[in-house]
Amino acid sequence: MRPFDYERATDTQGAARAAEDGATIIAGGTNLLDLMKLEVMAPERLIDITRLDLKRIDETPEGGLRIGALVTNSDLAAHPAVRRDHRVLSRALLAGASGQLRNKATTGGNLCQRTRCYYFYDTDMPCNKRQPGSGCQAIGGATRLHAILGASPQCIATHPSDMAVALRALGAEIEIEDTGGETRRLPLQEFYRLPGDAPQHDNTLAPGDLITAVILPAPVPGARHVYRKVRDRASYAFALVSVAAVARMDEGRIGHIALAFGGVAHMPWRDGAVEDLLAGETPSDALFAEAADLLLKEAQGHGGNDFKIPLTRRTLKAVLREVCSAEDAA
Repeated sequence: MRPFDYERATDTQGAARAAEDGATIIAGGTNLLDLMKLEVMAPERLIDITRLDLKRIDETPEGGLRIGALVTNSDLAAHPAVRRDHRVLSRALLAGASGQLRNKATTGGNLCQRTRCYYFYDTDMPCNKRQPGSGCQAIGGATRLHAILGASPQCIATHPSDMAVALRALGAEIEIEDTGGETRRLPLQEFYRLPGDAPQHDNTLAPGDLITAVILPAPVPGARHVYRKVRDRASYAFALVSVAAVARMDEGRIGHIALAFGGVAHMPWRDGAVEDLLAGETPSDALFAEAADLLLKEAQGHGGNDFKIPLTRRTLKAVLREVCSAEDAA
């Protein structure tokens, strides 16, 4: 590990200004410290924000939740309001990492974690995400964990977060503060970006932007929540495919449906056309197969991850059967 300067932030504006000046924000450090040890990232200055007042979970006037950026994954998963009203989020968090890591990992840090692509972590290999213009060794290489949707010739990596997949299904927004103390809200779908020609940029944060909270809207009354994660082993493994689903049945028809997918793209994936197809319809295997066809119409495997296309199809259909069933999925 290379030498670096370490400071503790005393307020959010100070942390934002330090980030604008090139410092790297650290909270739980569950991803960043690994990257520093491997010299994938070598920040010259770290700003520790763990003493900032960002550890609260509060109800919003609209009936949702405001989750501070420093709330740990363990505390978020166990919060009574999350377990009652946003069950898909609690389930996704408990499906991620180990108990020890969830005790340290923070809400804001989880959103900003980097890909777990083998080649990104190996500094002897070319990687456009780590060194723009060097090439993508994953294309033509070991691709078991890699993307089938939204990739580009520059990068086929996936985003590893379980939490972000559930947040995408719940319609979450990110609260961001800048160096002047001004805050803005950004829908999660506008926070992440696809690789395109600039895969080194995982999200749309500008220098000096600091995530201060995640905002959840009011829960959908009577909705069922399902989170299914398919992985190589029962615990502490990243998703090959995951699906977060929130649905409400109205007189035998699908009155509300929100679906988000993990393990398949550079960002938590959500396809509005698939939800539009399902909304208002009577559940059936034929309908679910049509939804899977629509979701995967532009899917592309890269050899080692070809299996993800039929796996995503089967997983989506199984989740839809469960979340649209007559039995309560709570």
